[in-house]
Amino acid sequence: MDNLRENCGIAGVYGNNRAAEMLYLSLFSLQHRGQESCGIVVSDGKKIGLKRGMGTVPQVFQEGKIDYLKGSFGIGHVRYSTTGSSSLKNVQPFFAEYRGKSYAISHNGNLVNSVFLREELEEKGSIFQTSLDTEVLMHLITMSRKTSFQEKLTDALSRLKGAFSLLIFIPDGLVAVKDPWGFRPLCLGKIDGGYVIASESCAFDLIGARYIRELSAGEILTIDSKGFRSSFLPAAKDTARCIFEFIYFARPDSTVFGKSVYNVRKKLGERLADEFPFDGDIVVPMPDSGNVAALGFSQKRSIPFEMGIVRNHYIGRTFIQPFQTSREMGVRIKLNPIREVVGGKKVIVVEDSIVRGTTSRLRIRNLREAGAKKIYMAVSCPPIRYPCFYGIDFPSEKELIASREPVERIAQTIGVDGLYYLSLDGMLSATGLPKEEFCTACFTGNYKVRA
Repeated sequence: MDNLRENCGIAGVYGNNRAAEMLYLSLFSLQHRGQESCGIVVSDGKKIGLKRGMGTVPQVFQEGKIDYLKGSFGIGHVRYSTTGSSSLKNVQPFFAEYRGKSYAISHNGNLVNSVFLREELEEKGSIFQTSLDTEVLMHLITMSRKTSFQEKLTDALSRLKGAFSLLIFIPDGLVAVKDPWGFRPLCLGKIDGGYVIASESCAFDLIGARYIRELSAGEILTIDSKGFRSSFLPAAKDTARCIFEFIYFARPDSTVFGKSVYNVRKKLGERLADEFPFDGDIVVPMPDSGNVAALGFSQKRSIPFEMGIVRNHYIGRTFIQPFQTSREMGVRIKLNPIREVVGGKKVIVVEDSIVRGTTSRLRIRNLREAGAKKIYMAVSCPPIRYPCFYGIDFPSEKELIASREPVERIAQTIGVDGLYYLSLDGMLSATGLPKEEFCTACFTGNYKVRA
């Protein structure tokens, strides 16, 4: 498909005897960040419970399969693979025994120097069980010459380059880590005297936790039997928050980087409305990621907002494959235009992004067949011209349509009467955060962190 693929979602609980249940519900809330596999590890301080598997949270933790996971603290993970193959051995949390004690890691992001570090470790005798870059960190910790675990961890983290929001399961608690560039979100919350940590605050809402704050870039937050404390990695030269958390990845009911995703996404639509050079009869979002931006666009331009395309939420590869493996069949099953809404109208379609352009072309053709008189597309981010190396499954540069074609040619390729991308300044201004603190590499080719 032409859609972007989410990276991963992580969650942790400390100080709650229903830790496994809290993690299950938190991971379910983060399911949009990864549907390939998931896992939970919990402990009561003596015994450890671990369950991992391929599939979604309800598939892996079917009825009764969570009851035996007893403990007051633990971590969980939902995954879509960007580094490492799609297989059971790569399901997280990554778990290991070291000097008679158990440790586990959940990782959201991607290390740009993992290949170099892995080769170095293998030359020193390390044997890897998986193809995860997450396992590199575990080996770095165990091979550090420092004394305490905290010192070993800090020493290991100082070797990493790239995006890493981490939850580390230790014998008596949790450690949450955010890379010095602040690529991926990681939130702290409180519930019933205990603490919860998750990629997005929407995980807190389902379990009734109270949002406290976003972890700072470079923060190492430890919650264990000794208490609650933070230390920090050396500050990076640049901050590089991923702008796609606001454009596409995060749920609109989440708070990430200290901002409401809903409000930012609506502002993206408003800025797009200010810049958009075409006029139309109705504004139609491309469900679901275009919904809020389309609402902001509609209200700013005083053009009626219509749900002219209906999404089937109960569809996936399992249903499509037995009948028709083509991309066209997948698009038709997933999204269906409403003829009575779009017929005879000049339609402004609001989309979050265009990657390869193939799915966009099929969607526009379906709108034409439904009777749309004119179709203009408004995209709530600039053209994606460069691949991402920090945990987003962008294809290679040659596969990105905007890296090969000018906007006018892209419009012809996907079949619209007019196409406009939000400007870089318009996109960054919508966040309400300092513009220089975002990673814009996929638009500009300016990579703030290199191997």
